Amino acid sequence: MVLDTGATAWMLVSASLVLLMTIPALALFYGGMSRSKSVLNMMMMSFGGTAVVGVLYILYGWSMSYGGTDIAGILANPFDQLGLHGAITDSSGQFLLDDYGVPVIVGVAFQMTFAVITVALISGAIADRTRFGAWMTFVPLWVTLSYFPMAHMVWGGGALSGDGWFASIAEPIDFAGGTVVHINAGVAGFVLAVLIGRRRGFGRMPMRPHNLPLTMLGSGLLWIGWFGFNAGSAFTADGLAGLAWVNTSAATCAAVLGWLLVERLRDGHATSLGAASGVVAGLVGITPAAGSVTPVGALVLGVICGALCAMAVGLKYRFGYDDALDVVGVHLVGGLTGTVLVGFLSADTGLLYGHGPAQLVVQVLVALVAVGFSLVITTLCWFIVSRTPGGWRLSADAEHLGADKAEHYESAYESLTGGRLATVVARREHRPVTAAAEEA
Repeated sequence: MVLDTGATAWMLVSASLVLLMTIPALALFYGGMSRSKSVLNMMMMSFGGTAVVGVLYILYGWSMSYGGTDIAGILANPFDQLGLHGAITDSSGQFLLDDYGVPVIVGVAFQMTFAVITVALISGAIADRTRFGAWMTFVPLWVTLSYFPMAHMVWGGGALSGDGWFASIAEPIDFAGGTVVHINAGVAGFVLAVLIGRRRGFGRMPMRPHNLPLTMLGSGLLWIGWFGFNAGSAFTADGLAGLAWVNTSAATCAAVLGWLLVERLRDGHATSLGAASGVVAGLVGITPAAGSVTPVGALVLGVICGALCAMAVGLKYRFGYDDALDVVGVHLVGGLTGTVLVGFLSADTGLLYGHGPAQLVVQVLVALVAVGFSLVITTLCWFIVSRTPGGWRLSADAEHLGADKAEHYESAYESLTGGRLATVVARREHRPVTAAAEEA
């Protein structure tokens, strides 16, 4: 295999675009949707999660996902390429190349950013009430026990791949992460939202996004970064990457229209938050299907995802779970919708193209396995963190004060002069933060 510099350049750009999806895109999107007293904490969850996952991916995450010996179809041996040993150069010192002529180390960079964004997505479900230390304890547990195995099962030749449990029916399709990223993170967000509990005042007092321009800016950056996410999953600069790019944009545009139509019919007006959320819903829905549907199919998929997600975000009020920033309504519902619709809309194997129900059956089975796996693992991770000192929840006083001041001794918008330095000073003087809040 000869080095393909064009493909290599494309994959490096794609990896950078996917990293942009977390920092700053998701941080801005979630930060704007949160309350003003928790915006920095929300952004810190993205930054902190990125730092943890970036370290673990180099140490054993790559090996556990793609680089090691398969173990029961669930994971690869994390010790085979520990610290990326054997993933960079061969015995002669030449860089190892993949089947596309791209250095394997570039693939490591690309896949690392997928792990980063998946973990960060979960944080939106538990905004405003979670200790930062609990989050930083949860991240390494969950990415190790849920994300790395799921990546191996779907993309690394494991149980949910084309060589796995359902291969005799049809080859499962997950082009860029419907199961690995969005169903996985969406289920985790739902489990944590239920088990950690609701914010104090949820359902009784307004908890509106504090800065919608930030949210819209974040959604726009997510849209741009998603071209690396989906088109980059072609792993080279070719026609498939171009198809994925066009499908990604088509589905997103249609999803925005679908979301806004639901809002207009249901509420009497279309909102900027709806437009921003519709962008993400469309991006989520097309992720598993970007390389398998036609552009017209992408339009159909997008408008369905946008409409369903617009209706799903209200379920938290009906059923009483506090999914603060709509991770369940957008990522779980969107991921499930996109994954299942591949069975209908795949141009080569879909039911609507006359190819029978096999692909649809496999897509449903894979989605169910992904839901069950993430549910069990996330519950285990929640239990472990709940037994650590301090547990998951902010105290009542800290939640009232706001996670920014209580956890980070900072404020996003107040000028830290005079009395507003009280929180920081209180910490240095070993006084309760709540006392500092009264001074401020």
